[in-house]
Amino acid sequence: MIEVEENNVNSKLAFVAIAAALATAPAPAVAESLEPTNFKVVGSWAGLSPYKNFESKFWQEDLPSASNGMITGQISPVDTVGLKGFEVMRLLKLGVFDVAFGAIGYVAGDNPVIEGAALSSLSQDVDTTWELSRTYRSIIATEFEKSFNAKLLMMYAYSSNMFFCREPINSLADIKGKKVRTYSTSLSDLVEGAGASGVTVAFAEMVPALEKGVVDCVVTGVMPAYNAKIGQVAKHMYGLRVGWGESFAAMNLDTWNRLPSATQDFLETEFAELETRMWEGTRNDEETGVACNTSGPCPLGEPAGISLVLPSAEDIELRNRLLGSSVLKSWIDRCGADCAGPWNETVGKKLSLAIEQ
Repeated sequence: MIEVEENNVNSKLAFVAIAAALATAPAPAVAESLEPTNFKVVGSWAGLSPYKNFESKFWQEDLPSASNGMITGQISPVDTVGLKGFEVMRLLKLGVFDVAFGAIGYVAGDNPVIEGAALSSLSQDVDTTWELSRTYRSIIATEFEKSFNAKLLMMYAYSSNMFFCREPINSLADIKGKKVRTYSTSLSDLVEGAGASGVTVAFAEMVPALEKGVVDCVVTGVMPAYNAKIGQVAKHMYGLRVGWGESFAAMNLDTWNRLPSATQDFLETEFAELETRMWEGTRNDEETGVACNTSGPCPLGEPAGISLVLPSAEDIELRNRLLGSSVLKSWIDRCGADCAGPWNETVGKKLSLAIEQ
């Protein structure tokens, strides 16, 4: 099994301590001070862990219970309502939904600043990914208001992105000349820097695309890959972490501004607790996803039996070089020189990296 660096005792204790503190913290607004409010919500993908384990339960059980039935919502998964990932925030801006869960990689095309903490290969473990999201959060919140008329409520992530291919992949150099499914410009920058062609394919379409030869490999999260039954087509898994599917929940800003302050306080507390639970879910999905895609043991069903190749030290070094020469360079070209300073003071400072201004 691939080593999961972040799965260590100290990190688990930190998560437990945070969860315990939140569980015992007094609520800022008691149910008696809340006004009856119902929200229309679009969630993430129906078959994936965030929706199945957290988002649906949050709206159908957690919020109604915590508010004595005063705060409710009807949530539908994005694929069930027939939407693509990039459409979610555009519709939230129009007020079609009150609340939306979505992936940074899908919406950053409308505003590349948003992608600053979710660029390919920035982080190799859950704790660092969470810390980068917190560090860059105020910048994302500002851009959400400006681009989407939206209030950022929380950040979370999927399990790490790796390569799943029809043919053997033994090194990063082996993807040269291949067509690789990506879902964000940043991932395309990485694979194209390594000599492959990045092909944007929606999550629901990636297995058919692989089966029909539209792509040779797909980059996706290890748990989403198992849930999508990718092992029916992809027989080879290259365990180089190149992203985490950083995601968010946001509310239409007009809807937010109409809410009484007691309701706003209540929701901020509830979303903060959800955020902690979902990051813990990311940690669990990382180890489980790798095991279930390979030889197990898999608590979710039969392991997929995909052949796993671990990256060499040379491949990790190449990925790190591509971060600077391809990923960061291309992002600044899209985002503009003014993005370098804020990035250097937040994400860059955490990682001891700097973009030349």
